[in-house]
Amino acid sequence: MIYRSVLRPILFRLPPETAHEFALSSLSFLTLAPVRNLIAHRYENSQFGELLRFGREFKNPVGLAAGFDKNGTAAHALGALGFGFVEVGTVTHEPQPGNEKPRLFRLPADRALINRLGFNNCGARQLLENVRQHPGDCVLGINIGKSRRVPIEAAIPDYLATFEIIYDAADYIAVNVSSPNTENLRELQRQDLLTELLRALQARNDELARVKSQAPKPLLIKIAPDLSAADIESIVEAANNMKVAGIIATNTTVSREGLQTPGDRVTAYGAGGLSGAPLRSRSNEVISFIYRLTRGRLPIIGVGGIFTAEDAWEKICSGASLIQLYTGFIYEGPGVAKTINQGLLEMLKREGFSKLDDAIGCRVK
Repeated sequence: MIYRSVLRPILFRLPPETAHEFALSSLSFLTLAPVRNLIAHRYENSQFGELLRFGREFKNPVGLAAGFDKNGTAAHALGALGFGFVEVGTVTHEPQPGNEKPRLFRLPADRALINRLGFNNCGARQLLENVRQHPGDCVLGINIGKSRRVPIEAAIPDYLATFEIIYDAADYIAVNVSSPNTENLRELQRQDLLTELLRALQARNDELARVKSQAPKPLLIKIAPDLSAADIESIVEAANNMKVAGIIATNTTVSREGLQTPGDRVTAYGAGGLSGAPLRSRSNEVISFIYRLTRGRLPIIGVGGIFTAEDAWEKICSGASLIQLYTGFIYEGPGVAKTINQGLLEMLKREGFSKLDDAIGCRVK
């Protein structure tokens, strides 16, 4: 309540990217273990029992999506805010500045954001150093993408270079082929190109696992909401053939339909991916479609328009076994993970489910 009534109005007076940087830097006080432990005790929620997903155990199903902590500088602090997992990145092989500013815009009337950041990040080696310096206490995903300067035909060596650098630090690795802000990136969602990319990554995954005498890392792919049913079917087929551990559905949309924000203002913001409440319904549709296609056998991380426990519950009932938020964190503040987790526990009890796994896909079944 304090965040929404006091802090958010102050932050929303700042340019969006400035407010974002301020929020990240303000988390530095959680670097001190005693402070972090005190905060974690306040926000912790691990009453879901055993949550096993692609060979990893999660304290709760609520995660922070990639994009908030691009450089892995605050993953340990974010974990203390009650998230069951934190996904850092998107990171590329070498550092890159991203697109020109301004490149991040708020749409308060729609509880949404538009961004065309363009994978601005410190590079894979520095991200690895960052997460090693401040290890967190929750599952860590690392989201990897194609470097801006690299053409599509050279994407595989570029992804492999990043993959190899961050491999040891990740509990799972997410392959971003769906951002609308890197030119031609979404072409990699084509079945032939996606299969070729995943085959190369999984081959290297197996090689590194053998060398290290461990199981291969879970590899997930993050897909766009702006796909036809046939496109999604092709992606699911490629994912199954290449033994992908899960699908993250969905990234931001290029659609601007149904917004309350005046059209001339939206046009002035320009290109970029739209996230937040307007994405909720479409992401639920994609999740349900994938769940039906795979008969619930392929784990889905549901993303898009989650602000409340009710929003998260819709994703789970549609077929998501975990959920992530980003825009909801911006609008609702640091207590959002705890609030959603508490609400989900109440809904499980109300609906007569003994555990979360029983609720997954219940509306699709």
